[in-house]
Amino acid sequence: MSDLSVLAISGSLRDASFNTALIRAAQRLAPEGMTIQRYEHLAAIPPFSEDVEPEPPAPVVDLRERIAAADALLIATPEYNYGVPGVLKNALDWASRPSFPITSWVSPLAHKPVAIMGAAPTGMGTVRAQLQLRQLFLWTDSAVLSKPEIIVTNAHEKLALDGTVKDETTEALLRGLLDALVTRVRVTQLATAA
Repeated sequence: MSDLSVLAISGSLRDASFNTALIRAAQRLAPEGMTIQRYEHLAAIPPFSEDVEPEPPAPVVDLRERIAAADALLIATPEYNYGVPGVLKNALDWASRPSFPITSWVSPLAHKPVAIMGAAPTGMGTVRAQLQLRQLFLWTDSAVLSKPEIIVTNAHEKLALDGTVKDETTEALLRGLLDALVTRVRVTQLATAA
């Protein structure tokens, strides 16, 4: 198997983020041949504005280029007020544009394999935020994995901030998600080559 590159985005800006810890856990558990690089510049992306869209700011260009270069995306989202954090939605809005008028430019999210996961200290986890992301990726025509779902509840009991997984079920699900992502990337590559 050739090397597979994954760009991982945590939707949290917090230093002690459980979702960033979940990405660190994925990096530790990545199958052979998979490299997971964490995107660390979410805070630098300015609010989306159609006024500057024709000449997007450098952080936006960098994000688009990194998404385009990666074989897949791995997104770890917290849930704020029953939804996706604004900084994450904003970044994905930039990456998805332009949508109208339709031009020859294609979003780097189009047909991109995407795996979604999330961690929270509560008993509900990030179910609603993940659902919102799935809806967003329908519009971008991304290849989102539907299973396994990674909803880490009571994250403070299951994850250490350095990415150590303290729960066997969480570790097994995370390994399963990464294996499923490898399969989705390979299927997408075969379809593109055909």
